[in-house]
This record gives sequence, C-alpha cells and structure tokens, in this order.
Amino acid sequence: MPLLLIPFLLLGGVLLFALLLPFSLLQRYRMGRARRRAIPWIVGLNAWGLLVSAAGYLGGAWISSHWVPATLAWAVCGLGAGMVLGIFGLWTADFEPTPRGLYLTPNRWLVLALTLLVALRLADGLWTAWQQWHASAGMPMADLLDAHASLLAVGGVLLGYYLAFEFGVRARLRRLGFVQPGQSPG
Repeated sequence: MPLLLIPFLLLGGVLLFALLLPFSLLQRYRMGRARRRAIPWIVGLNAWGLLVSAAGYLGGAWISSHWVPATLAWAVCGLGAGMVLGIFGLWTADFEPTPRGLYLTPNRWLVLALTLLVALRLADGLWTAWQQWHASAGMPMADLLDAHASLLAVGGVLLGYYLAFEFGVRARLRRLGFVQPGQSPG
C-alpha cells in the first residue's frame, strides 16, 4: 500500500516546485540588489570557489562536446559574455567605503536582467521539453541534446558574471586597504 503513494508524492513534489519557483526568482532578485558588506575573507573564498567552478564547468562542457558538438563553444561564449557583464556590473555598482568596511549595492537593472535570463531559460527549457516529449517517438538522443546546448551558455553567463564581479570586488578591497598586502582574503 505505501508503494502506491510514491507517484502521488512525486507529483506533489513537482507541483510544489512549480508553485515555489516564481517566489524563488523574486527572492533571487530582492537579495541580488540588496546592499551588503563585502567581507574580505568571504569575497576571497567566493572568488576562488567560482574559479574552481568555472574550471569544472569548462571541463564538463569539454566532455559533453564529445556527444554534442556545439557544447564547448556555447559554454565558452557564455562564460566570456558573463565576464563582460561582470565587469560592467562592477562599473555600475555602488561602492561605499565606511570605517566598518566596504559596502556594495549591485546595479538593480543588471540583477533584474540576469534574473529574467534565468526565468526565460527555465521557461524555454520546459517548453522545449514539452515539445520534444510529444515529438520524440523515434528521435535519436543526440538530436534531443542539441536543443539544450544553449543551456550551458546561460550557465556560463551567470558563472562568468559572478566570477568577474567577485574578483573585481576582491581587487577593490585590496586597493582601498581593507585587506593588507600580507593578509590573505581567502
């Protein structure tokens, strides 16, 4: 009898995810544009962690390119575009040095654009999956995967943005003297 509940629990989990997704995107925007303190060791840890993530991301894209040829190109283009956006984000962010530390407020329009990019990619992925589910009777798996290679570009944009932004904040902290040259920010 309890095994019969598994499909209903799975369906309930999917429905809960679908209902909470708009709220999580709204929260992502609200937290993304909030004023926050740049704590040097956290900024350093984030920057180096994002660098490791970017290496893993490119490695995964390279492995995927053996099955889906355009994957690595999409990944590199997305990462490059994201880094350009990250530099633009640094240029347009408000930095406020105070005696307690450096505070920053990211550009709200750029945060909104990145949040909408995530939302549009989710919607496009769901729509494409729906279309392919109905049309994939004899379709080979490689054709199904080709349609989702652009997913790596969106991931690259987000990863590249945060990578460039965190290393830029780290450099700004050092330049303003919040991290001493002998100290390690992470």
